[in-house]
Amino acid sequence: MVQLKTDTSIKAMREAGRVVAQLLAATREAAAVGVSLRELDEVAHGVLRTAGAGSPFLNYRPHFAPTPFPGVICASVNDAIVHGIPDDLRLRDGDLVSIDAGATLDGWCGDSAISFIVGRARPADTRLVETAFEALEAGIAAAVVGNRIGDIAHAIGTVCRTAGYGIPEGFGGHGIGRSMHEDPGVPNEGRPGRGMPLRHGMVLAIEPMLIGSGRDEYHPDRDGWTLRTSDGSRAAHAEHTVAITDDGPQILTAL
Repeated sequence: MVQLKTDTSIKAMREAGRVVAQLLAATREAAAVGVSLRELDEVAHGVLRTAGAGSPFLNYRPHFAPTPFPGVICASVNDAIVHGIPDDLRLRDGDLVSIDAGATLDGWCGDSAISFIVGRARPADTRLVETAFEALEAGIAAAVVGNRIGDIAHAIGTVCRTAGYGIPEGFGGHGIGRSMHEDPGVPNEGRPGRGMPLRHGMVLAIEPMLIGSGRDEYHPDRDGWTLRTSDGSRAAHAEHTVAITDDGPQILTAL
C-alpha cells in the first residue's frame, strides 16, 4: 500500500535527506587512492552520529541476504553494481566507486547514491557516470503529478539504452518514508503511460543502475550481498529521494 505523505512529513523527510547528502559529500571527499572502504564507512558513521541520525542500512536483512548488512554505506567498486560491503579493500587509481547511503532522523528515512572515479578517470568511465546522473535527472523530470510510474521508468530506460548501457533487471527504485523500502516499486525501464498514477504526497527513491558493456546480466558475489556484472564490465549508480508535489518534483536528498 502506498503511503501518501503530508507536506509536514515531506519537510521532515527533507531533514533526513540533508543528512544523507552531507554523508555522501563527506565520503566522496575522503575517497582517495589507498583509502579503504571500511574507512569510508567510518566517515559516514561520523556524519550520522554528529547529526543524531541512525542508519537504515546497518543490520538490514532482506529475504535474499545471508547475513545482516554490516555497514552504513554500500560501497561498490568497478564491476560491483550495488550492495557492496565496505571492507578492507583499498581504492586504487582509476577505480569507479558507487556509494549508496541512507539516514533515519525523527522516524523518517532518506536514501541516495553517487558514483565517482578515484584519481585518473578513463573516458569510458566518465561517460558511464555522467549518463547515470543524466538518467536520474530524466527520471526526476518525469516524476510529476498526472504521470505514471511507467513514465519515470521509460525516461530512465531511454537515457540508458540510447547511450548503449545495460540495465540490471529486477532492481530499481522504491517508495520511501517511515521505512527505507515502501511501495511502489520504480523500475529502471518500462512503458510510458503505464503503472500507478503519481499523486501529490508520494515519495520515491529513484535510482538508475547502468552496466557499461550494454549487457544486462549480473550475479551475486560470494558474500550474498554484492551484485556484480557477469562480464566484468564496470557499473554506475545514482539515486535521489524525490517528493511528488503539485508544484513539481522536490529532491529531498540535496544539500
